[in-house]
Amino acid sequence: MSAPDVPALEEQERRLVLDSFTYDDAWALGTLLVELARERRAPVAVDITRGGQQLFHAALPGSTPDNDAWIARKRRVVERYQSSSYLVGSRFRAKGTTFEDSSRLDPDAYAAHGGAFPLTVRGAGVVGVVVVSGLPQIEDHALVVEALERFIAAA
Repeated sequence: MSAPDVPALEEQERRLVLDSFTYDDAWALGTLLVELARERRAPVAVDITRGGQQLFHAALPGSTPDNDAWIARKRRVVERYQSSSYLVGSRFRAKGTTFEDSSRLDPDAYAAHGGAFPLTVRGAGVVGVVVVSGLPQIEDHALVVEALERFIAAA
């Protein structure tokens, strides 16, 4: 799997915008992610928050408590930058540096690694975050994007 560049990542965020995001939507998106992960036997944890409230969380076989720590760190990046954790890290790399070296943020609290994606509602902006942790960062990111594409297509 090749890494998408910054323009491709930005295009994903422009395209993956929701009309609304309810508690029921969090359940539907979360269970879709769990189904996709189970089909692939992916050892991941899945988390969805909206407005600071955790609406969905699941840990699949092979995931560990460390995945929950990664979820929290990646979610904070999305909340701070209003962009996917993978895009934030990619923007730093495109400038010839790293998030860890240049963001001036505590790496124990923030991780610009793929897998956290903003839940953006048309007319409202970023209202929450969906996160997957347990695979290499590009695969975490791709799993979230695939689930959002399917979720939006089914709406």
